[in-house]
Amino acid sequence: MTKNRLEAFSDGVLAIAITLLVIEIRPPEIGEGETLAHALWAQWPSYVAYLVSFLTIGVIWLNHHRIFTQVARVDGPLLLLNLNLLLWTALIPFPTAVVAEHLGDGGEPARTASALYCGVLLLMGLAFGALFAWVTHTDRLLHRLPPPGVVRAARRRFMLGLVVYAAALALSWLSAPLALALCGLMALYYAFDQASVPAAAEPHGQQPPGRSA
Repeated sequence: MTKNRLEAFSDGVLAIAITLLVIEIRPPEIGEGETLAHALWAQWPSYVAYLVSFLTIGVIWLNHHRIFTQVARVDGPLLLLNLNLLLWTALIPFPTAVVAEHLGDGGEPARTASALYCGVLLLMGLAFGALFAWVTHTDRLLHRLPPPGVVRAARRRFMLGLVVYAAALALSWLSAPLALALCGLMALYYAFDQASVPAAAEPHGQQPPGRSA
């Protein structure tokens, strides 16, 4: 399989997943004596869940693109690791719907919904971390592997997400809204290109293997 086919398939899955999020935002039912404005405001958990999940999937797509820009070729393990990432990313609309349904209830339903959401994001982060580690463990798949110190720094920045998602999962049992906010902050953090590895400097006049002039 070519890299372009892998990217096209991944883009399609991510596009469907991010589109499914909006399905859970429905026109509100107006109760007797209730205003439309109040009914719209009562759906705030749906808006919060949509925003956090949209940012998360959008940043997954963004960093997936950043990583694969540096990839020269794909192999079997990379295909499987990419499928594993898509497995958990495509699942995000489900916990998003659960959070939208129960976040406003408070108590055990809100905590459980938040824990489910953060747990799925943690599994997604593990999948992305495994893919990133495989891409950067040698120069076999890359145009050119940067110096080890640069790779280690990029991995540390990337793996920070696992710590934060685990902390959000634990925080879910104390405050569901704060756990969701932490997941949203993580998405904003990764929007600033924390997952890619800067290309190594090339000697003047030379091109890295697999890259044409």
